[in-house]
Amino acid sequence: ALSSTIGTGNIVGVATAIAAGGPGALFWMWISAFFGMATKYAEGLLAIRYRQKDENGEIAGGPMYYLEKGLRSPLLAKIFAFFGVSVALLGIGTFTQVKSISDALTMSLSVPRYVTAILLTIAVAFITIGGIKRIASVAEKVIPFMCVLYIGGVILILVSHITVLPSTIALIIKSAFTPQAVFGGGTGITMVIAMQKGISRGIFSNESGLGSAPIAAAAAKTDSCVEQGLVSMTGTFIDTIVICTMTGLSIVIAGSWLNPELEGVAITMDAFQKGLPFPSFVATFSLMLCLVFFAFTTILGWNYYGERCVEYLFNRNKGVVMGYRILYILAVFIGPYMTVKAVWNIADIFNALMAFPNLIALLALNGVIVKETRDFHAKHNGSY
Repeated sequence: ALSSTIGTGNIVGVATAIAAGGPGALFWMWISAFFGMATKYAEGLLAIRYRQKDENGEIAGGPMYYLEKGLRSPLLAKIFAFFGVSVALLGIGTFTQVKSISDALTMSLSVPRYVTAILLTIAVAFITIGGIKRIASVAEKVIPFMCVLYIGGVILILVSHITVLPSTIALIIKSAFTPQAVFGGGTGITMVIAMQKGISRGIFSNESGLGSAPIAAAAAKTDSCVEQGLVSMTGTFIDTIVICTMTGLSIVIAGSWLNPELEGVAITMDAFQKGLPFPSFVATFSLMLCLVFFAFTTILGWNYYGERCVEYLFNRNKGVVMGYRILYILAVFIGPYMTVKAVWNIADIFNALMAFPNLIALLALNGVIVKETRDFHAKHNGSY
C-alpha cells in the first residue's frame, strides 16, 4: 500500500501544487493529510471488517465489499469498481507515473521518450503478469531503500539551509490565507487556488478517501480491523506530513516554484540542484533514481488495485483480467507522450469519481467504525 502511495505525488505533485497555488498550497496539503488520516483509518477498518475469501481461498476486500455487504448497495460497489479501473488505467496508476519517469530520464540522462516507453512497458509486463507476490517482493525491497535515500537528501538540504527554515514555514502559513502576485504580478494566486491545489495534490499523493489503500489492507494478516485501521493511517502521515513536507520546504527554500519556465519534475530537480552541496549531476541523478523507483512501484501497486476491481466486476473471469493487464501495459507505453497538464487534469477527474462512492460508504458506515473502535479500546482498557 505504501509503495502505491509514495510516488510522483511526493516529488512532482508537490511541485505542481506549489507552482500553481504558491507556498500556501503546502499548508493545505497538511490539512488534507490531517483529516485524511481519519479517513484512511476508517478505510482500513472497514476493509478488514467486510473482507471475504474467494473460491481460491484468497482474501478479497476493499470498498466494493463494504459497499455491497455493509451499505447493501451492489450498484455503488460496481460504480466504485468501474472508476477504480479507470483511475488505474488513466490516472494515478499509469499516465502520471510514466510521464514523470520519462521527464526525469530525459532531463537527467537525455534518454529519448520512446526508449523509456519501451523499457517501462517490458518491465511492467514482466512483473504484472507475475501477479501480486512478485509485485510485493519487488516493492518491499525497493521502497525502504528509496525512502531513506530521498529523505536523507532532503534532510541535507534543510540542514544546510536551517537559518531560513523558520521564515520559510512562516511564508507557507501566510501564503495559505493571503493573495499573492506571481511572475511580476501577471497572475494572481488566491486563497481558493492555494487551497484547491494543495488539497487535490494532497489527496493524489496520500490517496486518503479514494478507496485504493483498503484493497491492499484487506489482504493483511490480522484479525483486528481496528489495528489495521491504525496501521493504514500511518501511510498518510509518512506520505504527506513527512515526505511531501520535505519536498515542499526544499522547493520553497530554493525559490524554484517562481521560475515560469519550469514545470513538473523540473521544479524539484532545480531545488535539489540548488540545495544539495554536490555537483549538479549528482543531485539530479539522485532525484531521478528516487523518482523512477517511487513511480515504478506505484505503477505496480495500482495494477493490483485495478485488477481487483476488474475481478469484482467480472466475477474473476480470467480472460477479462488478462485483457485488463494488456490494456494496462499499453497505457504505460502511451504515458511518456502526454503533456504534464493533461495527465494531472485526467488524474484529478478520475480521483474525484472514484472517491465519491467510497466517501458515501465511510459516512454511512460511521456507526460501525465507532462501535468497532470503542469495543477495541474497551477490550484493551484504553491502554493500547
